[in-house]
Amino acid sequence: MQFDPRPVKEGFALIEPAAARATAYFYGRLFAAHPHLRALFPPAMNAQRERLFRALTRIVWSLDCPQGLATDLARLGRDHRKYGLAPAHYAAVGDALLATVRRFAAEAWSSEMERAWATAYATAAEIMIEAAAADTSPPCWPAEVIGHERRTGDIAVLTLRPALPFPFLPGQYATVQTARWPRVWRAFSIADAPRADNTLRLHVRAVPGGWVSTALTRRTRVGDTPTLGPARGSMTAPAASGRDILAVAGGTGPASLKAIIESVLTEDVPGPEDRRPHAHLLYGARNGGGLYDLPDLIRMRAHHARLRVLPVVSADHAYEGLRGTLPEAISWRDHDAFLCGPPAMVGKAAQRLRQDGLPPVRIHHDHHPTEP
Repeated sequence: MQFDPRPVKEGFALIEPAAARATAYFYGRLFAAHPHLRALFPPAMNAQRERLFRALTRIVWSLDCPQGLATDLARLGRDHRKYGLAPAHYAAVGDALLATVRRFAAEAWSSEMERAWATAYATAAEIMIEAAAADTSPPCWPAEVIGHERRTGDIAVLTLRPALPFPFLPGQYATVQTARWPRVWRAFSIADAPRADNTLRLHVRAVPGGWVSTALTRRTRVGDTPTLGPARGSMTAPAASGRDILAVAGGTGPASLKAIIESVLTEDVPGPEDRRPHAHLLYGARNGGGLYDLPDLIRMRAHHARLRVLPVVSADHAYEGLRGTLPEAISWRDHDAFLCGPPAMVGKAAQRLRQDGLPPVRIHHDHHPTEP
């Protein structure tokens, strides 16, 4: 990217304190000039405005790392195909973006800042358009619900069969759109390694105000046809390292960690059985009833002698197993660690592992958008 990022960052710093007003102005400007574009966006725009600003923040403060930024922009370009975004739309978005920065930068706006923003946006748009054009996979996959199991009042496990082969790596997540809420996409972890029959399972927790999660958990039935977006996520099964796996799961975290463990334990690795990696899964909840996936994990353990499952509860004094919080229970060192669950748990677990001497490069966790 051949431009000076300094004026871009200076302009963005001026609009950061007014993020809510700036994003509202941006979309107002965009839809006033191009009313037909409103149909590409969800009915309620609050969450959309927040996601836009988070994405813009990430892009602006990554301008000094052009290689990593180009990778992120290419991924965005490919992913945005599912929204129906076409190359012609980028010019409209760029005009609205420059108008927004110009308005909120006020007297600090200059010809230098305008040139920098215009160049930066044109470069980013070019990367996204080229990546989208080069992607020959479908922009989205219609899928049929062939299984729907309510595990608790607010957690369901859905089994889906996409109409076309759906490529993904163990540990990744898929974004999902339901017929009830068109143009509203939310991300859920895939709970399997790829299957020969092209089916996959999603673990979904209904959250307060969550349109998609509530629809999938409480209103979806066998035979319904949600739509899947491309698989995403960087926390995937590791290359063969010979090290054992430590997996730490809370909430619906068992989903992606089961996929990684399954991939590692079924990998065809030469050598004696006792030299192959083992997996230790710490699975935590506040009480025994929160361990919604424990029966499946016990069945999984029965098929894999090198898997150990340790359930942990933090607030149930009647529970007869291991008690405490997951970060307190962690004591393994020479492992590759994979963490998935509530952000606070993941953060504390990662901190504890670092304090125990596990190198940060061997601590893996992923972030994907969730419903407000």
